[in-house]
Amino acid sequence: MARSREKVAELLSAVRQDRDLECYQELHWTGTFHDYAEIVLRDPRVARNAFQRLHDMILSHGTEEVVKHKERVVRYRFFSDPLGGGRDAVYGLERSLQRFVSVLKAAACGYGAERRILLLHGPVGSAKSTIVRLLKRGLEAYSRTPAGALYTFQWRTGRPGAAGGPEAEEGWETCPMHEEPLRLVPAAARGPLLDSMNRALDAPYRVDVSGDLCPSCRTWYRMALERCGGDWGRMIEQDVRVRRLVLSEKDRVGIGTFQPKDEKNQDSTELTGDINYRRIAEFGSDSDPRAFNFDGEFNIANRGLVEFIEVLKLDVAFLYDLLGASQEHSIKPKKFAQTDIDEVILGHTNEPEYRRLQSNELMEAFRDRTVKIDMPYNVELDDEVKIYRRDFGQESVRSKHIAPHTREMAAMWAVLTRLQEPKKANLSLLQKLKLYNGRMLPGYTEDTVRELREEAVGEAMTGISPRYVQDKISNALVSEEGPACINPFMVMNELESGLVHHSLITSDDMRKRCRELLALVKREYEDVIKNEVQRAISADEEAVGRLCANYVDNIKAYTQNEKLKNRYTGQLDEPDERLMRSIEQKIDIPDSRKDDFRREIMNYIGALAVEGRTFDYRTNERLQKALELKLFEDQKDSIKLTSIVSAVVDRETQEKIDVVKGRLVKNHGYCDVCATDVLNFVASIFARGDARDRDE
Repeated sequence: MARSREKVAELLSAVRQDRDLECYQELHWTGTFHDYAEIVLRDPRVARNAFQRLHDMILSHGTEEVVKHKERVVRYRFFSDPLGGGRDAVYGLERSLQRFVSVLKAAACGYGAERRILLLHGPVGSAKSTIVRLLKRGLEAYSRTPAGALYTFQWRTGRPGAAGGPEAEEGWETCPMHEEPLRLVPAAARGPLLDSMNRALDAPYRVDVSGDLCPSCRTWYRMALERCGGDWGRMIEQDVRVRRLVLSEKDRVGIGTFQPKDEKNQDSTELTGDINYRRIAEFGSDSDPRAFNFDGEFNIANRGLVEFIEVLKLDVAFLYDLLGASQEHSIKPKKFAQTDIDEVILGHTNEPEYRRLQSNELMEAFRDRTVKIDMPYNVELDDEVKIYRRDFGQESVRSKHIAPHTREMAAMWAVLTRLQEPKKANLSLLQKLKLYNGRMLPGYTEDTVRELREEAVGEAMTGISPRYVQDKISNALVSEEGPACINPFMVMNELESGLVHHSLITSDDMRKRCRELLALVKREYEDVIKNEVQRAISADEEAVGRLCANYVDNIKAYTQNEKLKNRYTGQLDEPDERLMRSIEQKIDIPDSRKDDFRREIMNYIGALAVEGRTFDYRTNERLQKALELKLFEDQKDSIKLTSIVSAVVDRETQEKIDVVKGRLVKNHGYCDVCATDVLNFVASIFARGDARDRDE
C-alpha cells in the first residue's frame, strides 16, 4: 500500500514538474491599458487583424522553393503538419496552397481579398477539411507564442467576482467578442498611435485598428465614462484591464465552426447570438446588451477564424448573413445595431453544390463575394503514395506485413482514375502519369508536361477518393482468411469488388473504366516485379561490372576504328558486335541508332574523365538496365526459375533460388512469405512464356 502511494506521488510530481509555471503566467498576463500601449509600440504585430495573423502564422513555419516542370512553386512547411508530427500532412497540393496563401497575403495587405469569403472547392476527400483543421490548430498554437501574442480587455463591473464570498474582489467582465484593446481609443484619436506603430512595423502590410466596440462593451464604456465624469484617461486606468488572449476552438475563443442542419433546426442566432432570458429580470429589458449572449459563431470567432462546413448547403437566410460579414465586416445581432467583426471566413464545398450555386441567379451577390480556390486530387503518384504510407506505415500496421508496391499500385490506380485521356495520339494514360510524376520519357520534355496540364482543364476534380483506397487496404489488412502478408493483388481485388457498391460511381461506364484501369495497373505490376526479380538474379555487382568493362572496351574500339587484343590468344580481334548488340537490344536500341548510342556513352565517359571522375555504370540508368537484363538472360537458365512451379526442385537449384529470395528480402523490403509469392508468380510468367515459345 505504501509503495502504491509512493508511486502515485512520484507520477503526480512528474506531472506537476511538467507544468511550466512561467509559461502559464505569461499566457494569463494582465495589466493596465498603459502597459499594453507599451507592448504595442515595442511590437505592433500584437494589433494585427485576423488575416495578417493567419498569414504570418503560416509563414512562421518557413518555406522552401521547389521546381516542378520548369515552374517554381513555394512549398509552405506548415501544411506538412509540423505541430501534429505529420499526422494531417497535405501532399501534392502545392500549387493550390500557394494560391490560397497568396489570397491571404492580399487580404493581409488590404487589397480587397479581406472582404471575401474564402471558398475551398474540390471533390470529396481532397483534404479541404484537413487544411481548415490545420489552420485552426495552427492559430491555437501560434497565439501561445510570443510572435503570435494577442490581447483583449475586461471591464470592472462592481459585482462580486466569480469566487464569491467576502474576500472576492470586484468582478471583471471580459469583452464577449475578445476585441482589440486599441478600439477603446476614440476613432478620431487613433491616427498618431497607428502612425507610430506602423513606423516600427517591419511587414509588407499596415496595422489598422478600425471599427467600434461591440454593443456590450459600448454599454460598459458609457457607464464607466459617466462614473469618471467624462475623463477618458481616468476611466481607462480605473475600469479597464488588459489580458492575454489564447485562441481555442474547444473553449470557443477566436475559432468557430458552423455546420448546416435541417431547415427546421436552423436558426440565425447560432451565428449572431441570442437573448439571455435569465438576465432580463436583472437588467429590465431584452434590448440591454448585458442581457444578450454574444456567443454566436461569428461572435466567438472574432479575432480569429470561422469555418463553414459545406457552406453551400446553408439556408439562403444564412448566406445573407455571410454577405455583410464578409463585405462590411459586420453582423446584425437581434435588436442591436451592426456590430464590427474581424475574422477570416473560410468555407468548403464540393463540385455539385458549387454548380448549383452557379445556376442560381438569386445568389449572384454571394458568388461575387467569394474567392474560389480549387483543391483537386493528387495527380502525382509519389504524393499519393505518401498518403497511404502515412496511414499504413510500419508504426500503424504491426499485425501484418505489407508487400512492396502494394501501396504504390493502389495509388497508381487512384491517380489514373483522376487523369483525363491525353490528346496526343502516341501518349498513353500510364505514360502521362509517369510524366506528371517527374519521370522523363523519350520524345517528351518538361514543356510537354506543362502543355498536358494546360490542355486538361478541370483534371483531378473527379476520380477515386483516397478514402476509398484507404478503406480497401484496411479491408485487406483485417481479412481473417488472408496470410500474414498482404500483396498488391489482394488490395486490387478489394478495389475491384468494392466498385459495385461504391456510392459515387453511378454508371456502368464509370465502373468499366475503373476495371480497365485496374487491369492496366496489374500489367504494370507484373512488369515491375519481373524487373525486380531479374535484378535480384543479376545482383552480382562484380559480374555486372565485368560485363560493363567488356562492353566499354568494345564500344571504345568500335568508335575509334581499333581492334582489341584477345587476352587468351594475344591476337588482335574485331570488336565483338554480337556482345554489343545483345546488350543494346535489351533497351530497344535499333540497329540504325547503335552508333549514336555508343558515341553517347563514350562522350559521357570522356566528360567524366575531364572532370577527374571515374565512370560508373550505375550513373547511367539505361545502360545499367541493359547490363542487368543481359546478365539475367545469361544466368536465368542456370537458376532454372521456371522449376519453382514444378513439384520437384533439385538441391542446387533450390540453393540458387534461396539466394535470390534472400536478395529480395534484404534489398527490396520483402518478407519470406511475399518473396516466395513473387518468385512463384514471376516463375509462372516465365513458364507461360516458355510454353508459348515451344508452341510457336
